[in-house]
Order: sequence, then C-alpha cells, then structure tokens
Amino acid sequence: MWCHRLSHLQSSLQDLLRGRVICSALQQPSFNSLFPLAVHWHHTASKYPNCAWQQHEDHFELQYANTVMRFDYVWLRDHCRSASCYNSKTHQRSLDTASVDLCIKPKTVRLDETTLFFTWPDGHVTRYDLDWLVQNSYEGQKQKVVQPRILWNAEIYQQAQVPSVDFQSFLETNEGLKNFLENFLLYGIAFVENVPPTQEHTEKLAERISLIRETIYGRMWYFTSDFSRGDTAYTKLALDRHTDTTYFQEPCGIQVFHCLKHEGTGGRTLLVDGFYAAEQVLQKAPEEFDLLSKVPLKHEYIENVGECHNHMIGVGPVLNVYPWNKELYLIRYNNYDRAVINTVPYDVVHRWYTAHRTLTIELRRPENEFWVKLKPGRVLFIDNWRVLHGRESFTGYRQLCGCYLTRDDVLNTARLLGLQA
Repeated sequence: MWCHRLSHLQSSLQDLLRGRVICSALQQPSFNSLFPLAVHWHHTASKYPNCAWQQHEDHFELQYANTVMRFDYVWLRDHCRSASCYNSKTHQRSLDTASVDLCIKPKTVRLDETTLFFTWPDGHVTRYDLDWLVQNSYEGQKQKVVQPRILWNAEIYQQAQVPSVDFQSFLETNEGLKNFLENFLLYGIAFVENVPPTQEHTEKLAERISLIRETIYGRMWYFTSDFSRGDTAYTKLALDRHTDTTYFQEPCGIQVFHCLKHEGTGGRTLLVDGFYAAEQVLQKAPEEFDLLSKVPLKHEYIENVGECHNHMIGVGPVLNVYPWNKELYLIRYNNYDRAVINTVPYDVVHRWYTAHRTLTIELRRPENEFWVKLKPGRVLFIDNWRVLHGRESFTGYRQLCGCYLTRDDVLNTARLLGLQA
C-alpha cells in the first residue's frame, strides 16, 4: 500500500523532493493477449536486452526498464509531441483529440536506439523516448508517490529536530524558502522564527509563497475570544483535533497561525499527523480504511451572528486517495461541522461508524499528539489537508492573526525551487 512506499529514510525522501529518482523493480504480470495468434514479440539488439514490444489488436505492449506497460493506440496518437500536435513553448496540446479516429492503429512500429516511431495511416509519425513512456505510463505512475512524506507521531517529529527558518532568510533567500518548503512538504507543518508580531509582517510572510485565499472569514484573520463569529474557535474553550473548512467543496489547503499576544495561561496548540493515524488504520483494518475513502459525507457551517450570515456545505469522504496508486492526499475530519448523515444507506451506516471510531482512536492516542505553545514571533504553517489541529482552553486575553493560502500556489512555488510536490 501507499505507506510502504513512503517508509524510506528522511534522506531518501529529501532526495526525492530535490528531483532525484529512486527506482524499484516492478513485478511483471503475465503477457496474456486477447489475440495470441496475431502478435509477435519484437526484441531489441543485444545492447538493449531488457526491451521488447508487441502489437495487439487494441493496444501496444512494451517491456522496458523492468516495467510492463500497455498503451491504447488513441493515447499514443493523442500524446504525440511533434510540432504540429504539441506546442513545446507553451507546453500545450495543439492536436484536436476529438479528431482522432477511435479505432486508429499504427501502420508500422520501429525502434531506433531508445526511440519508438509510430507511423499512422495518414503518414504522420509519432516519436516516443522509452524513458518518457516509462515515466508517463499508468504502470509507471501507480508505483510512484505524488508527494513524498514522512509520517510522524510526537516522538518521531521531536527526534527529527526539524529546524525552523529565520524570517529574514525566508523572505530574502531562495535557500531559506526552499528549506522551509522542504520541511513543510515532508511533515505537513513548519515554523518561521523572529517574525515581528504584527498582522502586516505575517501577511508579508504568507505572500512570499502564495496568494492569500480570501474566504467568508476575510483575507487575514485577526481575532480574539470575543465570539464575534459563529464558531467555537472564537471562544476560550478547548478545541478537539480537526481540519478546517471541511464545509468547503475544496477545503483550504494551508493555514497560517501567529499568536501576537497572550496575557494568561493555557492555549497550547495541538497538532496530529492525520496521515500517520490513517496509516495505522490501513495496517490494522484495511477494509475500514477503504470504507472511509469511499463513503461521501456532508459537512455544514451555519452562521447568523451580527452581520455575518453564511450557510456552507461541502461533500466528500473522510479519507481521499488517488485512485491509481491509493496514495492518501486529503483528510476531511471535523466532528464539530459534520452534518446529518443522509448520504449513506442504512446497511452501511453502522460499518461507517465503526471505521470512524477506529480512526478517531488513532487520532486521539496520546503518543500521536504534538503540543506546541504559540508565541509572538513564531509563525506556524499547517497543511490543512493532512495535519489536524486543536487547542487547550485558556485564560486571559489572547490575540491571533493568520490566513489561508491557496494550495496550488504553495506547490507551484515548491516546484519552481526544484522540489517534488
């Protein structure tokens, strides 16, 4: 499962983030053909002993680099990178996919060194580098993770001694920004130190890596425990672990917290790696993990306080995985905001409650809880698609500011710095 491919050493994962490739042998399935009498294996010259291919009636089969790949002929025509089919300057397709004959088959196939040439019925020639096909085949993608991560509980994170990044280094150098993003991508949380305790400097920090996502809460938060909004966060009460904005169709990707002032006691922030807890469920009760990744639920936010009137509904499963490699990419967990369960048939509801209880037990294990005291000058970034947060109750006057960031922009910044995201 996806975790087994993620349980590498931190150094290996950091290599991946920097764009290095780690290859692993793939198990090769048998070469069954719908037309066994109509195909013939073509083997390359002796200097390429691991490459062979054959044409089937409805697809092309390639064995290369310890990978067995199957390509639909329409796919091969649609992904042609010739000048007439693909604009290499804009990296956009020029070919009209709807114009490709759905029954198309190549007239000839030829291998020259490590390039395959497909000649189509109209005479057009498509060229594919073998390594490109491995990287972009379904079989190749299902063995890769989209984003390498280090799953953690409190002990794992504390022993890793993940360094914070200084405010000036974060703002003024690509190295500081890259180090920050590398840690954030691996662990789902990261800190910036020595930030002037003002909303303006917090905003400047956030804008270094992303556009700020404006929501019903505004562009920048600036709040105390005055219950100015219809949300428990605007009180002094303890908050159990949760992810934010589960009631959005697309929950906010990253959130930023900066405690500008606290004259009182308590108020520590709780952080829990939701992916670590989900991995425990996967190992102990895979059928329950599967159920949590398939059952759609509604989350809802109804607000009628002062001039704030909102009614938000988001729909999705608790666990969200990529279908091709089963990699978990989003956890939507908020018991406060979960709406009436009316999207699940009666014969599934009880099993869902059992699976939800299993996940909750893992999320609430004391060893999985990482507690941190937010203070002026220390800004916390949280991956809201992965890490749950909460807080203990507090006394006195507590002033926080922060914002949500657009996930696409944060990942874009990371990729431009050479990280895998």
